[in-house]
Amino acid sequence: MTDLFRDKAADWDARPVPAQISEGVFEAIAASVPLGPDLTVMDFGAGTGLIAGKLAPRVTKVLAVDVSAAMLEQLAKKPELAGRVETFCQDILAIPLGREVDLVVSAMAMHHVADTEALLRAIFRHVAPGGRIALADLDAEDGTFHPPGTEGVHHSGFDREALGALCRGAGFVDVRFVKACEVTKSERRYPIFLLTATKPA
Repeated sequence: MTDLFRDKAADWDARPVPAQISEGVFEAIAASVPLGPDLTVMDFGAGTGLIAGKLAPRVTKVLAVDVSAAMLEQLAKKPELAGRVETFCQDILAIPLGREVDLVVSAMAMHHVADTEALLRAIFRHVAPGGRIALADLDAEDGTFHPPGTEGVHHSGFDREALGALCRGAGFVDVRFVKACEVTKSERRYPIFLLTATKPA
């Protein structure tokens, strides 16, 4: 599999948009789901650990999952995450982790997965009974968030009603949406939602 972020990983944390998104999304996660030292969390599409780094001090363990080895290499270089974040370079739709977690979080990764229904079902299988999800991505947009022809972008954001239906279809309950933040690119503002839901106990 081609690592689509190989050439972006080294300076990813210095880019203003990822930094802005991770700050807003983490604040929305912290306000929407309980965090605590007894939780094991999966960060799906963890990248360089911008979200995982904020979660790690507040939970027992973060499992950072991504298909980009280059991005996870940047995460692994961060000394403050040593022993607190475990990295997995794999596609959990094809190769599950084989373990359950209390919470799955994600920021701006879902639009990189072609089959959203399959993704939500894969995530459901990784959540322990009574566990939660907190997934952030773009609200439906006109395709201008990414430059034309950007490889690996399968969705121009998501319609909340349709995504909520897929989430319930995967087995989740108590599906809710809040606005996490807005990001500005090329003088345009793009809203980002946080979807939360629970796996029945």
